[in-house]
Amino acid sequence: MWNHKYLLRIDYKLVFVLTLLMVISFLVISSMTGTKEDIFFTFFVKRQMTAFFLGWIAFFFFAGWDYRKLKEFSFLLYLVMVFFLLGIYFIEPIHKVHRWYRLPFLNVSFQPSEYTKLIIIVCLGWFLEKNRENILSFKSSSKILIISGIPFFLILNQPDLGTALILYPITLVMCYFGDINKKLLRVFLVFGLIFFSVIFLMFIGIFSHNKMRPFFSPFFKEYQYERLNPNTYHHKSVQISIAIGGLVGTGWKKGEFASKRWLPASYTDSIFAAYAEEFGFLGIVFLLFLFYFIIHSSLKVVRVTKDYFGKLLASGIAVYFIMHIIINIAMMCGFLPISGVPLIFITYGGSSVVTAMVAMGILQNIYARRFMF
Repeated sequence: MWNHKYLLRIDYKLVFVLTLLMVISFLVISSMTGTKEDIFFTFFVKRQMTAFFLGWIAFFFFAGWDYRKLKEFSFLLYLVMVFFLLGIYFIEPIHKVHRWYRLPFLNVSFQPSEYTKLIIIVCLGWFLEKNRENILSFKSSSKILIISGIPFFLILNQPDLGTALILYPITLVMCYFGDINKKLLRVFLVFGLIFFSVIFLMFIGIFSHNKMRPFFSPFFKEYQYERLNPNTYHHKSVQISIAIGGLVGTGWKKGEFASKRWLPASYTDSIFAAYAEEFGFLGIVFLLFLFYFIIHSSLKVVRVTKDYFGKLLASGIAVYFIMHIIINIAMMCGFLPISGVPLIFITYGGSSVVTAMVAMGILQNIYARRFMF
């Protein structure tokens, strides 16, 4: 089942890039959670290091473990996922939302919605392969909607709009590679493009937030619609932080805005803005180059994989990485609402880090077995 020989066939340039992203994460978290006089290893840096340590263990395990075995556990994983997504509504909310389970005896919390993204990829891959001969039928299409729809609405109700919306493009792309009914696929694609286009036009000032309220009120509660307001303090502060960075940035631990706690969620949702302030435009270019390598490597796996199940998994994981990068940076640049989508491999958070490392391990295992089919 697990074979160390496959570790010799993975792309070790990717390991180097992941290490650089990990270092960037530590630098920004250290700067945002300490003072100029503090040592590097703040409490949050140590927690992030623990998450990456567990993430590396998971990465090398899944890089050497036959990804095809995931099909045997897909139904069980789905049931466990739904159980945790439902159970979260029966415990006390954290920060007034139902997103995390807190384990007091370990002094940690975990976010089931983060793991849901990867579980949905596995379950859709299993279902699409299993029903490959009848995939064009209405019955198969309906089951796909149910598989993705149940966690989508459970997560949306937490509320966690950002995580829920990540499931949408993952499902669309996997269904495209799974050759489902193209007419149905176009309907959902057009619906998604219209939704994102309207929000984008609101945030760049083409559509008025107040004038669009009557169109959204039948579907959104008042507090949910207010998250689509492009003029919140959070949006203004991230743009100020990025602008202060200029060409070369203010320097590590020398942020004039973010480090003084004027930037909300500076080491979680807004970590890109905090990084931009301290490392400037040149730092952003360097970070985007690292993300380009992640995206390019992911899409290369999709291209070279001949196994049907492997191609489905690889396409879903590639979209998982791409959407996190695009949506988070678009939020920070004022093009989309700030909705809690982490900047992959950078944002503070154990669930996000471990899930991303597991996904990358699976992707590299698919790549290592590319000559077997």
